[in-house]
Amino acid sequence: MKIIRDYQFVAKKDRGASAAIGNFDGVHLGHQSVIEIARNADTNAPMGIVTFEPHPREFFAPDAPPFRLTGADTRALRLEKLGVEFVYELPFNATLSSLTPREFARDVIADGLGLSHVVVGADFCFGKSRSGTAADLRIFGKEFGFGVTVAPLLQSGENQVSSTSIRAALSNGNPREAARMLGHWHRISGPVIGGDQRGRNLGYPTANMSLDGLHPPRFGVYAVLVDVLEGPHSGSYQGASSIGIRPMFGANKANIETYIFDFSGDLYGTPLSIALVDFLRPEEKYDSLEALVAQIEKDCAECRAILTAL
Repeated sequence: MKIIRDYQFVAKKDRGASAAIGNFDGVHLGHQSVIEIARNADTNAPMGIVTFEPHPREFFAPDAPPFRLTGADTRALRLEKLGVEFVYELPFNATLSSLTPREFARDVIADGLGLSHVVVGADFCFGKSRSGTAADLRIFGKEFGFGVTVAPLLQSGENQVSSTSIRAALSNGNPREAARMLGHWHRISGPVIGGDQRGRNLGYPTANMSLDGLHPPRFGVYAVLVDVLEGPHSGSYQGASSIGIRPMFGANKANIETYIFDFSGDLYGTPLSIALVDFLRPEEKYDSLEALVAQIEKDCAECRAILTAL
């Protein structure tokens, strides 16, 4: 898969894709449906994605609380697994955000990327002030020579499949509901960072990872699947994760700490992908370290039982 981070001066060999357009935060089932439609819309064209970095919401409200389900790197990995050939990851900046809907269709889709066909969701908006609609895109497609397909929105039970609904499920401590809408486990990915080594001193060494820029799931303990993505320990494992501020030890920045079952080795700096399977309990503050260790033992036993049953 090739990532192209501009819409100007694109090489001829990188033009002409049939592409789905959107932010693709989480790459959920609705996104996957749009991608499949784009794949089949022009079978003579390479499969592409047009997305934006940073997320437009981050650009317009940089001080708002973190909301993303995935960062750009995790999104790219998921898209590659779906067989996407080109990711046009366009820099969302003042110039791009000021384009009118017609200018976006002409300058970006037609002249810049030379797309043969584009697929968008029924709620797609584009151009300055989000003033363009999917119906407008159809009109511009006829004018500038690219095909347009508008994909219907998907439902999961009573919920519309959307990044917003997935965030709500995670905030409620329901990762299985999130997974039903995602089509895969929700994952938190990133390198292992240094911690206070309290887990090691308690007999449960953890791999610590940042939550910076990501929507935080409900704070508490989870049964998790762990993928070590690189290095001598690469492979798949099971474990227990604690997400939150570690109230036993004062005021701390929220992170995710994972105890990997039956594992021994140095993972500092190694990228991990942690899949949330089940929520066990919220964070708690215990009267003593002995009480905390006893609860960790119970948590690990419960996590093992949950994961063995998958």
